[in-house]
Amino acid sequence: MDSFKEVLTRLDLKENNDGVTDGENWFGSGTQVPVISPINGKEIAQVKQGNQKDFERIIQSSVSAFRQWRLVPAPRRGEIVRQFGHALRKHKDALGKLITIEMGKSIQEGWGEVQEMIDICDMAVGQSRMLYGVQTHSERLAHRMFEQWHPLGVCAVITAFNFPVAVWAWNTALALVCGDTILWKPASPVPLTAIACVKILQQVLRDNNTPAGIATLITGRGSEIGDLITTDRRIPLISYTGSTRLGKHIGKVVGERLGKTILELGGNNAVIVTPSANLKLAAQNVLFGAIGTTGQRCTSTRRVIVHESVFEEFKDILVGYYGKVTIGNPLDENILMGPMVNTKAVETMMTAMDTIKQQGGRFIVEGSRLSGPSYPGGCYVKPAIVEVEPDLPIMQEETFAPILYLIKYKHYIKEAIKIHNSVPQGLSSAIFTENLLESEQFLCTEGSDCGIANVNLGTSGAEIGLAFGGEKDTGGGRESGSDAWKGYMRRQTNTVNWSGATILAQGIKFD
Repeated sequence: MDSFKEVLTRLDLKENNDGVTDGENWFGSGTQVPVISPINGKEIAQVKQGNQKDFERIIQSSVSAFRQWRLVPAPRRGEIVRQFGHALRKHKDALGKLITIEMGKSIQEGWGEVQEMIDICDMAVGQSRMLYGVQTHSERLAHRMFEQWHPLGVCAVITAFNFPVAVWAWNTALALVCGDTILWKPASPVPLTAIACVKILQQVLRDNNTPAGIATLITGRGSEIGDLITTDRRIPLISYTGSTRLGKHIGKVVGERLGKTILELGGNNAVIVTPSANLKLAAQNVLFGAIGTTGQRCTSTRRVIVHESVFEEFKDILVGYYGKVTIGNPLDENILMGPMVNTKAVETMMTAMDTIKQQGGRFIVEGSRLSGPSYPGGCYVKPAIVEVEPDLPIMQEETFAPILYLIKYKHYIKEAIKIHNSVPQGLSSAIFTENLLESEQFLCTEGSDCGIANVNLGTSGAEIGLAFGGEKDTGGGRESGSDAWKGYMRRQTNTVNWSGATILAQGIKFD
């Protein structure tokens, strides 16, 4: 396995890196900060962050580039995105390792995240030839009515630490083929993967003689850089992934200036297990959903609602799987669960477990902080399973950690759905059943209130082919597939009069 330094070298990263780019030059006038790996608690490299002066420089570059980029034919923009996807293929191994080194998710998940970037590029290439409007018949003689979609402008993408590059790629690939420019503010714990990805994209853009400011980046504190982004009227769209608390703030600030937002916020995802379910299949999916990315996915499985007739059997199977979970260095391909992102995240988990005990939860598998030579750096934990009543107060919150709640339901599927829908968040959901009527109830209008609802697969691991996002406190945003591309464009309704006469709609006479 490559050393940390070897991975940095392969991606044109150094011990000291500038964390701001206007698309042509790299710089940084703010604080220089260390980047710490949760794998061992040691410094990987340092990054020079940006400040207000740097932000003004890159926003001007982004606006200037947009005026030229929007004139490039969409299929040509798609060809450039295709080349970016090809470049990502060449760097997949190193990028996947860097994600793991910087964030702590397993190497399989790190490579999978890069593959997700490649996949969205492939989809965006096809979309570049399908930015469809519609045409309809006018009520007026010799008139033609249609609508079309135009590029929107500078799109700011503010991403979270748990998917340090994939969510940026979801937005970037689509925004680029739509004719927009991209300004990226990555999460503070993971700036190196952002710098590496933007360098790869910028090289592709240079090879195609495009304007310099199409892909810009600024690292820095959210309280400083984030506020500059949200209040700037030159940025018509902000895509934010993160906490519900900050998402509500961003939505309010951007809404006051009538800007657009794509908000991907908290998840508190549940799985329903019915009497007819394949219990082993359900337990396998719950396991990955609960411990994948060490429980730090917005789609992580937090709650499992199990019919009382199969509760004990399901619990025994699940506990058996948990007993086989390997925890340790995530660069080892035999390890299923790596560290949490930092020691602050571990403290949040420990505090949550104390609260669960105080509220009457009963631990079946008690989570804990792990220490010793195999767990350096203080970021490793043992995942937890806790049996609870449906009204446990802490279950209304999203604890970003590998804590799984098991809840019993007694009677019909409607009871399970009521428990399922009783939280403020509404991102992802799943049911395990071999009863067609139960699955249809779960998917119908009075079923799951989430943006994602699955049957016989877990809450985690969405593909890019359809739109991703949720309802309620999850924000209502949609990214990735389906018609999510429309969020990066402005709609225009057009009517052409070729009659040579003034003909008003609704039969109005104005002689």
